[in-house]
Amino acid sequence: MPLEAPSTAFVFPGQGSQSVGMGKDLAEAEPLAAETFEMADEVLGFPLSRLCWEGPDEALNATENTQPALLVHSVAVLRVFQSHRPDFLPSALAGHSLGELSALVAAGSLGYEDAIRLVRARGEAMRDAGALQPGGMAAVLGLQVDQVRAICEHAREATRAGVWVANDNCPGQVVISGDDQALDWASAKLSDEGARKVVRLAVSIAAHSPYMSAAQERFADALRAAQLADPRVPVLGNVSAAPLLTAQDVQGDLKAQLTANVRWTESIEAMVRSGVDTFVEMGTGKVLTGLIKRIHPPSTRLNLDDASSFAAAFS
Repeated sequence: MPLEAPSTAFVFPGQGSQSVGMGKDLAEAEPLAAETFEMADEVLGFPLSRLCWEGPDEALNATENTQPALLVHSVAVLRVFQSHRPDFLPSALAGHSLGELSALVAAGSLGYEDAIRLVRARGEAMRDAGALQPGGMAAVLGLQVDQVRAICEHAREATRAGVWVANDNCPGQVVISGDDQALDWASAKLSDEGARKVVRLAVSIAAHSPYMSAAQERFADALRAAQLADPRVPVLGNVSAAPLLTAQDVQGDLKAQLTANVRWTESIEAMVRSGVDTFVEMGTGKVLTGLIKRIHPPSTRLNLDDASSFAAAFS
């Protein structure tokens, strides 16, 4: 597929896209991808690559492992792409939740080794915050984000417990996050108000909510040790849904990310307004291209994941 840099954006997946076997085929076919996984094993001090390729599912799905696994696979895909198109710079970048760190590596704002350490620290901090203040998440299908946000407000008033919009993924798909009691109340009310489906997710943390404040503080400590540079390409921030143009912008968005909702719909819409009509999802799965199809149906969407996807794209 021919790509035109001024109208192309790269996007990077977040938690939920992982699967056992991720990156194995690409690492076997591309030495650059294999080196990317090997470096992660060295930085982390354990064989993340084997966990990605062989599982088991339970270990890969532990948030402290899932997050670096997704980042490493995304960076491996990015590096293989760059070996094919070394002078190609997209007009914009974005990542869903932890995928923002992958996007920052692509932008030259964050070094790969720093990103590995940061994303591992992020996952550990979120795991521990969930143990301190347990909660959960639910996907709401068939209602718009303003409707869901209003019902979350009513749930907080009715239960005196917290529940908030966590992800505005696309029109008709919103994720809420918070205390179990408030989630149950909100879920019942959302169904009464016409939600097509409300599905509890298989997580025990209330990500992207104020319940992650302890995790955000720990992550901010880890962030201070990382070297950040101005992005070479604008990165649409999860918190602001606006381009991050300086290292200071990046730091501000990351410092607020864990307790703020992911404004994915607005981020894609902002890139479309800037002239983007082609989105390349780099890393595991096709979650983001599916969301982008709902947000902007006329867009062109491409997934780069394994060796066969590169063969199809560059044949």
